[in-house]
Amino acid sequence: MKWIKDEEFIRGNIPMTKFNIRILTLGYLAIEKGDRFLDIGAGTGSISIEAALHGAKVYAIEREEEGVELIKTNREKFGVDIDIIKGQAPEDLPNIKINKCFIGGSGGQLEGIFSYLDINLEDNGIVCGNFITVKNLNNFMELLNKHRYKDIEVQLIQGSVMDKIGLLKGQNPIFIVKGVKSND
Repeated sequence: MKWIKDEEFIRGNIPMTKFNIRILTLGYLAIEKGDRFLDIGAGTGSISIEAALHGAKVYAIEREEEGVELIKTNREKFGVDIDIIKGQAPEDLPNIKINKCFIGGSGGQLEGIFSYLDINLEDNGIVCGNFITVKNLNNFMELLNKHRYKDIEVQLIQGSVMDKIGLLKGQNPIFIVKGVKSND
């Protein structure tokens, strides 16, 4: 399995989950053939495309028109099957059963997204989110506990890249959080 480098994606002004964060996130989600995967706030579609390449049936929702077009373009470039939904979570989320969910952007609607997951995420299904603000991280952690998720893991990643002359440039720290829906 070849992982896709950031420069291979067609990008615009929409945020994209960077390579190292993308790989760790997919690892936490344990994406495999046959998964039914929902990508909320899909951005450029980088997570969706990697998940589809791993054999998941992918549904990607994005509210920004530019993002929707980028997902379509990248879907074609990498030859994967992704159902793209232009809309806002939770009101425009599909009424389907899923076993994996990634939250890349919530639009401030985490509570409503968890209500959706109560119904649509299978027991022992995995939800994973990436957060750059402590406020959203804390909100997500509170919701995982309130909705009785188990096997909760949190990782802080602080990355940097080296430019042409050798200077290290820090990137935003990212919190990766994973929880498993409890069937209790």
